[in-house]
Amino acid sequence: MKRKKITARQMTDAMTAVRLSSHEKLCSERMKALIKTLDELKKDVKEMKADMNRWKGAGGIIILLGGFIGSVFYFFMK
Repeated sequence: MKRKKITARQMTDAMTAVRLSSHEKLCSERMKALIKTLDELKKDVKEMKADMNRWKGAGGIIILLGGFIGSVFYFFMK
């Protein structure tokens, strides 16, 4: 039985296809890791926004109470 002759062009194309598929696999893994990291960052940002909103309210109350106490001291010291 005769062996099929493979030309240099066919050999090069086959090797390139193998290298390309392994590169795509590597890129796919990297993209999955990047997507996972981005999802974690989005979650962290949402938590930070919630914390900031909570502290904004607390800061407003502290300033309001400080103003009230300062007004009372000013009224009685005068």
